[in-house]
Amino acid sequence: MEKSIKEAKESWKLPEIEPFYSTNFGSAYLGDAAELLRFLAPESVDLIITSPPFALTRKKEYGNVEADEYVHWFEPFAHEFWRVLAPTGSLIIHIGGSWVKGKPKKALYNFELLIYLSRKFTFVQDFYWHNPAKLPTPAEWVTVRRIRVKDAVDPIWWFAKDTHPKADNWQIIKPYSDSMIELINKGYKAKLRPSGHQISTKFQRDRGGAIPSNLLVFANTDSNSRYLKGCHKSGLKPNPARYPSGIPEFFIKFLTNEGDKVLDPFGGSNVTGEMAEKFRRRWMCFEINEEYLKGSRFRFLD
Repeated sequence: MEKSIKEAKESWKLPEIEPFYSTNFGSAYLGDAAELLRFLAPESVDLIITSPPFALTRKKEYGNVEADEYVHWFEPFAHEFWRVLAPTGSLIIHIGGSWVKGKPKKALYNFELLIYLSRKFTFVQDFYWHNPAKLPTPAEWVTVRRIRVKDAVDPIWWFAKDTHPKADNWQIIKPYSDSMIELINKGYKAKLRPSGHQISTKFQRDRGGAIPSNLLVFANTDSNSRYLKGCHKSGLKPNPARYPSGIPEFFIKFLTNEGDKVLDPFGGSNVTGEMAEKFRRRWMCFEINEEYLKGSRFRFLD
């Protein structure tokens, strides 16, 4: 334990490459992840968590690949992810869907990526991020013709090298619901449920909290953070594809220990690094857009 705490105080850096900036626990690098990944030692990363550019119908300023080219584009990254990931490490990919251009039907590129990666990695579990604040898009089908409903859920795929990666759901238990607290206080009669499940008296034990589900609910409504304030004050354009801090916080606490190494190869505004810093994990961020990386510094200023 003393060794892990000591290591956690050392910033994690690439050999022979100057970081764009560093903090107590990590370093951010400007460049193409496909190139920078090659400088990492084999099996040296405990958690890769990232949100790569989606294959969207409408092109974005941060760059995105066509849906029918996506898996081929991702192949070199997958090869490097496998090489650098520790034997008990995990790979978390937030990969939202897109629609077929001009048609009210969904593209399948993110599920094709799931199948491709499952041939190389162990597919551990699927998660889904529900964003209650998601806008009703695509407007043509949702708000104009009214023949579809808004997309408010993005898939998050959990992969690993092994069927037993490091994980501990005690680290992410959530408060009990009011009904569960009432059940614990009043007691529960063990019986067979209509579903066929036999519920024993162990069900009513107070274990300090509930095990979360694979549906993660976070409203992406940040408008007043030090990151956004810093960007606006400095005239820098914030990254438009930020995910909420709750996503990296959940997986960092669930899948790593203090002092472990967390990598985000498509760093964007580096919210992953911010959460890794908060929970004393060593982190590394790669980002190809210099303006986004400049803005991400504000996440680490007091």
